[in-house]
Amino acid sequence: MPVAKTEQIWHNGKFIHWDDAKIHVLAHVIHYGSAVFEGIRCYESAQGPAIFRLRDHMQRLLHSGHIYRMDSRFSLDELCNAAVELVRVNKMTACYIRPITLRGYGEVGVDPRGCPIDTYMACWEWGKYLGDEGLGKGIDVCVSSWHRPAPNTLPQMSKASANYMNSQLIRMEAKTNGFEEGIGLDHNGHVAEGSGENIFVVHKGTVITPPLSDAGLSGITRDSVLSICRDLDIPVMEQAIPREMLYIAEEVFFSGTAAEITPIRSVDRINVGDGARGPVTKRIQEEFFSITSGRKADRHNWLTAVNVPTTTAAR
Repeated sequence: MPVAKTEQIWHNGKFIHWDDAKIHVLAHVIHYGSAVFEGIRCYESAQGPAIFRLRDHMQRLLHSGHIYRMDSRFSLDELCNAAVELVRVNKMTACYIRPITLRGYGEVGVDPRGCPIDTYMACWEWGKYLGDEGLGKGIDVCVSSWHRPAPNTLPQMSKASANYMNSQLIRMEAKTNGFEEGIGLDHNGHVAEGSGENIFVVHKGTVITPPLSDAGLSGITRDSVLSICRDLDIPVMEQAIPREMLYIAEEVFFSGTAAEITPIRSVDRINVGDGARGPVTKRIQEEFFSITSGRKADRHNWLTAVNVPTTTAAR
């Protein structure tokens, strides 16, 4: 999905023009993937633009960097305020926000500690990652031949750019073979996650998701789904999921900032349930979008309101 260019990007505490956001070809991040990032949605709500779970996302960004000894010079509050201001100065009513902390131009070698640490933040208009139709009718996916990284290889609790080389293999293989997305298994052959989404199954009326120890990212939307299930009195649990449970589950769905809540109608060309979005997935979807749109009360304080100006202030 092409990026729709906006006017301003935040860089190390200052706003710069979109076309001026550049890094050197010898920046450490280009050669070694040394970056951590977030994907955050700002929704158009009844109260105006509202950023979903902003502090949780920025806290994960800081944690991701800390794991790689890449501590940001900016505090949690400073990053959150920058995101709000970014949406304001670009006059967005709804958008996708991408903060990234990376190791820049300094030394060329595996040891990154001589390289500067830079943080950029951009936003742009972005639609439904897996398609508008997919939200209602579901998508067709496959189990990938590529496994997710094993424990003590690449830390999966860090949303690191390098991890997404594995995700690219999963997604490209799936698309090449006619599927919309792929599912990666962990080192034990249990279900882990999609290329960029957490996964849930509904089995015997219970919503089940793999534990984080099974190579999945600690997803913010994943956590939101767990909370919504508890709010709606839907039984929910974390449990290792064998591959074959995908074929016999009543429902399967993805969750993620980009994917939101996307039903899966078939896995490996085997229909899930009736081959359509199931009632439990529909209930969770409706609750999620009712909260993010402001139609229902923000009982968990997930939304950060943004007041969009009528003109962009000079910077």
